[in-house]
Amino acid sequence: MSDASHQTVLLREAVESLVVDRAGSYIDGTFGRGGHSRMILQQLAAAGRLIAFDKDPEAIAEARRQLAADNRFEIVHRSFAGLAGVVAERGLAGRIDGVLLDLGVSSPQLDSAARGFSFLNDGPLDMRMDTSRGMTAAQWINSAALEDIARVLKEFGEERFARRMAAAVVRRRQAQPFARTLELAETLAAANPAWEKGRHPATRAFQAIRIYINDELGDLQAVLDQALEAMKTGGRLVVISFHSLEDRLVKRFIRRHERGDRLPKGLPVTDRQLHRRLRRVGRGVRPESDEVSANIRSRSAMMRVAEKIA
Repeated sequence: MSDASHQTVLLREAVESLVVDRAGSYIDGTFGRGGHSRMILQQLAAAGRLIAFDKDPEAIAEARRQLAADNRFEIVHRSFAGLAGVVAERGLAGRIDGVLLDLGVSSPQLDSAARGFSFLNDGPLDMRMDTSRGMTAAQWINSAALEDIARVLKEFGEERFARRMAAAVVRRRQAQPFARTLELAETLAAANPAWEKGRHPATRAFQAIRIYINDELGDLQAVLDQALEAMKTGGRLVVISFHSLEDRLVKRFIRRHERGDRLPKGLPVTDRQLHRRLRRVGRGVRPESDEVSANIRSRSAMMRVAEKIA
């Protein structure tokens, strides 16, 4: 069933930046609840094509419910990190006109206690985007070494009190293994000595565990290179990120391919010999104030756009 609570972030801005040819072939890396995909299809001609990916079985079911009758559309139950293989299988390598990546989790995933992403609503400690495979957050948190938990909280959550919180987790699980989200949230909150106004003290830790369980940064690193190879010259890469770690990866990727090869200063080479492959299209875009007012979760969004030039 469609979830009316889900509001697609930067919908108009992303699709306007992405669709450069109405008869082209496009990738939507995260179908979610279909906001971007539906608008992309509205912009495409009969000859256009859209391939969407999602890890989440619920998103796959929603895509089939909404768009099964549209022969321009295909949904793939896979991480977007498998983009290159899917494109190659369909004979589209080097022929894609645009790739859209809307990162993070959707509102239905966050709001459903059964998914285990929320530190506010009690539910099973799962956190997998793809509930059909992989280790749950409970399995990991109950078995990982203290040092590994601390590293994940520090690296993926930028949590200042990572080791202190990891130690509290290990002490608690020795008495009773974690099974529910609120059990973990309460343990993390009690171990955090610096509560911030307006932010739950387990926020960063839950984010870190979710990113780790779903290999979100690894998938992002993999798909950026694959997207570049999949696109034709003139194709657009549009990425919407929701925290600094994602945005940093995207910004550095675009900058690296905009700059081209690093060569010693003074070397007599032409601009073409630097192998520049991307150019930035405008600056990073944030949601307008009215969108943030209507959807508070959009406040951290950042959209970056680049065009393939070689």
